[in-house]
Amino acid sequence: MSYVEVPGAKVPIRMWADPAAVEDVAMQQLRNVSTLPWIQGLAVMPDVHYGKGATVGSVIAMRGAVCPAAVGVDIGCGMSAVRTSLTADDLPGDLSGLRSKIEAAIPVGRGMHDEMVDPSQFHGFSPTGWDDLWSRFDGVAESVRFRQERAARQMGTLGGGNHFVEVCIDTSGAVWLMLHSGSRNIGKELADHHIGVARSLPHNQDLVDRDLAVFVADTPEMAAYRNDLFWAQEYAQHNRALMMALLKGVVRKEFKKAKVSFEREISCHHNYVAEERYDGMDLLVTRKGAIRAGSGEYGIIPGSMGTGSYIVKGLGNDASFNSASHGAGRRMSRNAAKRRFTAGDLAEQTRGVECRKDSGVVDEIPAAYKPIEQVIDRQRDLVEVVAKLKQVVCVKG
Repeated sequence: MSYVEVPGAKVPIRMWADPAAVEDVAMQQLRNVSTLPWIQGLAVMPDVHYGKGATVGSVIAMRGAVCPAAVGVDIGCGMSAVRTSLTADDLPGDLSGLRSKIEAAIPVGRGMHDEMVDPSQFHGFSPTGWDDLWSRFDGVAESVRFRQERAARQMGTLGGGNHFVEVCIDTSGAVWLMLHSGSRNIGKELADHHIGVARSLPHNQDLVDRDLAVFVADTPEMAAYRNDLFWAQEYAQHNRALMMALLKGVVRKEFKKAKVSFEREISCHHNYVAEERYDGMDLLVTRKGAIRAGSGEYGIIPGSMGTGSYIVKGLGNDASFNSASHGAGRRMSRNAAKRRFTAGDLAEQTRGVECRKDSGVVDEIPAAYKPIEQVIDRQRDLVEVVAKLKQVVCVKG
């Protein structure tokens, strides 16, 4: 389908979702974003739902301005996936051992490594820009510089919430590795710092929503935010790359006889800012819960921990600012899911998946998310499906 256009204050709101099915608070957030003086376009993905600052599943294109709360606190959060030479037949009937080894190699929740992981130890892993990233840490906001050791030890860790590591099988029987994470605590602290700065600036005092406070071009505050934003996005990318290297190491060791090989990794941010050009204008495009889907670009759109995911290729639709959804999108809040469902419900909905099935992850139950197939179907003009995956192991924080 193509988009539906809803009137906005300064720009129309292009929606790849049914406006009638979007909760009122999310629609109000979209209308609020459309009032910003710097806005040049607003695209809404089919996984849209209410979020802090701006809706999750929105693409905000502004000229000479960026909203740190719209980017969110998990700067650079995104996905990585790789197809392996393994097939479903290579996997054992009991996958609990594999799950345990993954959890031992990759700290989850608030966990971190005992010391910074040396990336040079991994076969074929050459993280371009690794040394440069750390050499620039002294240039980030002074208020978070004392966190360098923690940031170093959290590099290569998962976190909690909706972050995950999975072993999946596609419809041809090939085994894939997939993971979802971002910039961990250092990204959050940088975001919190700059959101606070933005709210204090005079030009933001009359906005309809203080969470939409922006930095504007050619100011010290914008320069500082851009520096820290792009640093955190790089950190998130390295974090996923290091986790994938750790995950590959587990798989190589577990399936020594198979001599596992891996295809080229697919990786994409879905909470980030990019400098892009549309209609002859240089814009700052914020994708909050959205991936870039330029022509021929590969992306990952996950469902929930029991429904599977999609590998896609972008079609390069300028109307969406070359974007697509970042996942299925929640249809109920975490608290609502906890009130409605039990650990028994979770076990039933994740039958056949080796994963946590306790009350601590009930808020991630598949029923709390929109049906991923419907989300994919609503963006056929944004992406084409390359592979459909179903998880058999899911590690959560």
